[in-house]
Amino acid sequence: MSLTSKEVAEITRLLEDSSFDELYLELGDLKLSLKRSGAAPAPTDASMQSQPPQAPTASAASDPHATGAAPAAEDPRLHSVCAPLLGTFYRAPKPGAPPFVEVGSQVQESTVIGIIEVMKLMNTVRAGASGSVGEILARDGALVEYGEPLLRIVRTS
Repeated sequence: MSLTSKEVAEITRLLEDSSFDELYLELGDLKLSLKRSGAAPAPTDASMQSQPPQAPTASAASDPHATGAAPAAEDPRLHSVCAPLLGTFYRAPKPGAPPFVEVGSQVQESTVIGIIEVMKLMNTVRAGASGSVGEILARDGALVEYGEPLLRIVRTS
Protein backbone atom coordinates (compact mmCIF):
# COMPACT_ATOMS: atom_id res chain seq x y z
CA MET A 1 0.00 0.00 0.00
CA SER A 2 1.26 3.47 -0.76
CA LEU A 3 -0.09 6.98 -0.43
CA THR A 4 0.22 9.79 -2.94
CA SER A 5 1.64 13.13 -1.83
CA LYS A 6 -1.88 14.54 -2.24
CA GLU A 7 -3.25 11.93 0.19
CA VAL A 8 -0.48 12.66 2.72
CA ALA A 9 -1.24 16.39 2.42
CA GLU A 10 -4.94 15.71 3.04
CA ILE A 11 -4.16 13.54 6.08
CA THR A 12 -1.91 16.31 7.41
CA ARG A 13 -4.67 18.90 6.87
CA LEU A 14 -7.18 16.68 8.69
CA LEU A 15 -4.79 16.36 11.66
CA GLU A 16 -4.31 20.13 11.75
CA ASP A 17 -8.09 20.66 11.71
CA SER A 18 -8.69 18.09 14.45
CA SER A 19 -8.25 18.28 18.22
CA PHE A 20 -5.66 15.47 18.13
CA ASP A 21 -1.96 16.18 18.69
CA GLU A 22 -0.59 13.23 16.77
CA LEU A 23 -1.47 10.45 14.36
CA TYR A 24 0.19 7.12 13.70
CA LEU A 25 -1.11 5.24 10.65
CA GLU A 26 0.07 1.77 9.67
CA LEU A 27 -1.18 0.15 6.47
CA GLY A 28 0.79 -3.01 5.70
CA ASP A 29 4.42 -1.94 5.18
CA LEU A 30 3.49 1.75 5.12
CA LYS A 31 3.97 3.61 8.40
CA LEU A 32 3.03 7.28 8.69
CA SER A 33 3.57 9.23 11.88
CA LEU A 34 2.51 12.87 12.20
CA LYS A 35 2.68 15.19 15.17
CA ARG A 36 1.12 18.63 15.50
CA SER A 37 3.74 21.31 16.18
CA GLY A 38 4.03 22.08 19.85
CA ALA A 39 2.82 18.63 20.91
CA ALA A 40 4.87 16.96 23.63
CA PRO A 41 6.93 14.06 22.28
CA ALA A 42 5.32 10.70 22.93
CA PRO A 43 7.39 7.69 23.96
CA THR A 44 8.46 5.83 20.83
CA ASP A 45 9.38 2.24 20.14
CA ALA A 46 13.13 1.93 19.50
CA SER A 47 12.33 0.08 16.28
CA MET A 48 10.61 3.15 14.78
CA GLN A 49 13.05 4.74 12.37
CA SER A 50 11.09 7.81 11.30
CA GLN A 51 10.35 10.81 13.45
CA PRO A 52 7.19 12.84 12.95
CA PRO A 53 7.44 16.46 11.83
CA GLN A 54 7.86 18.87 14.72
CA ALA A 55 8.23 22.59 15.00
CA PRO A 56 11.66 23.93 15.94
CA THR A 57 12.30 24.03 19.67
CA ALA A 58 12.61 27.30 21.57
CA SER A 59 16.42 26.98 21.49
CA ALA A 60 16.26 27.00 17.68
CA ALA A 61 13.71 29.80 17.41
CA SER A 62 16.25 32.21 15.93
CA ASP A 63 16.94 29.84 13.00
CA PRO A 64 13.93 28.01 11.51
CA HIS A 65 16.22 25.35 10.01
CA ALA A 66 18.33 24.67 13.11
CA THR A 67 17.62 21.61 15.18
CA GLY A 68 18.37 22.82 18.71
CA ALA A 69 20.99 20.09 19.22
CA ALA A 70 23.01 21.17 16.19
CA PRO A 71 26.15 23.25 16.83
CA ALA A 72 24.69 25.86 14.43
CA ALA A 73 22.33 26.88 17.26
CA GLU A 74 25.42 27.96 19.26
CA ASP A 75 27.20 29.91 16.52
CA PRO A 76 25.05 32.56 14.78
CA ARG A 77 27.39 32.51 11.75
CA LEU A 78 26.41 28.89 11.01
CA HIS A 79 23.15 27.91 9.33
CA SER A 80 22.05 24.28 9.33
CA VAL A 81 20.10 23.26 6.24
CA CYS A 82 17.76 20.59 7.56
CA ALA A 83 15.63 18.04 5.74
CA PRO A 84 12.15 19.51 5.21
CA LEU A 85 10.70 15.99 5.05
CA LEU A 86 11.62 12.33 5.43
CA GLY A 87 13.00 10.69 2.30
CA THR A 88 16.11 9.77 0.32
CA PHE A 89 18.64 12.58 0.02
CA TYR A 90 20.53 13.06 -3.24
CA ARG A 91 23.40 15.51 -3.63
CA ALA A 92 23.23 15.53 -7.46
CA PRO A 93 20.39 16.08 -9.95
CA LYS A 94 20.90 12.58 -11.43
CA PRO A 95 23.25 9.60 -11.00
CA GLY A 96 26.73 10.37 -12.30
CA ALA A 97 26.15 14.14 -12.38
CA PRO A 98 28.30 16.45 -10.26
CA PRO A 99 26.80 17.37 -6.86
CA PHE A 100 24.79 20.58 -6.52
CA VAL A 101 27.32 21.88 -3.96
CA GLU A 102 30.62 20.88 -2.36
CA VAL A 103 32.41 22.12 0.76
CA GLY A 104 33.50 25.66 -0.07
CA SER A 105 30.76 26.29 -2.65
CA GLN A 106 29.25 29.77 -2.49
CA VAL A 107 25.46 29.68 -2.09
CA GLN A 108 22.55 32.11 -1.96
CA GLU A 109 19.27 31.55 -0.09
CA SER A 110 17.65 30.13 -3.23
CA THR A 111 20.56 27.83 -4.23
CA VAL A 112 19.49 24.19 -4.57
CA ILE A 113 21.76 22.08 -2.35
CA GLY A 114 20.10 18.70 -2.91
CA ILE A 115 16.97 16.70 -3.60
CA ILE A 116 14.84 14.59 -1.30
CA GLU A 117 12.87 11.82 -2.98
CA VAL A 118 9.58 10.89 -1.35
CA MET A 119 7.32 8.34 -3.00
CA LYS A 120 8.89 8.92 -6.44
CA LEU A 121 8.51 12.72 -6.12
CA MET A 122 11.69 14.82 -6.21
CA ASN A 123 11.66 17.77 -3.79
CA THR A 124 14.42 20.37 -4.08
CA VAL A 125 16.13 21.57 -0.92
CA ARG A 126 17.38 25.16 -0.92
CA ALA A 127 20.19 26.68 1.13
CA GLY A 128 18.03 29.21 2.99
CA ALA A 129 21.06 31.42 3.72
CA SER A 130 23.89 33.10 1.83
CA GLY A 131 27.45 32.03 2.47
CA SER A 132 29.77 29.12 1.80
CA VAL A 133 29.18 25.43 2.43
CA GLY A 134 31.20 24.60 5.53
CA GLU A 135 30.25 20.97 6.11
CA ILE A 136 28.21 18.30 4.34
CA LEU A 137 26.59 15.99 6.87
CA ALA A 138 24.25 13.72 4.85
CA ARG A 139 25.53 11.00 2.54
CA ASP A 140 24.30 10.85 -1.04
CA GLY A 141 21.48 8.28 -1.28
CA ALA A 142 20.93 8.20 2.50
CA LEU A 143 17.52 8.07 4.14
CA VAL A 144 17.13 11.32 6.06
CA GLU A 145 14.66 12.20 8.78
CA TYR A 146 12.55 15.35 9.00
CA GLY A 147 14.68 18.06 10.65
CA GLU A 148 17.96 16.18 10.20
CA PRO A 149 20.84 18.53 9.32
CA LEU A 150 21.99 17.94 5.74
CA LEU A 151 24.78 20.51 5.61
CA ARG A 152 25.99 23.66 7.31
CA ILE A 153 26.56 27.04 5.73
CA VAL A 154 28.95 29.66 7.06
CA ARG A 155 27.01 32.91 6.62
CA THR A 156 28.65 35.77 4.77
CA SER A 157 26.99 38.48 6.84
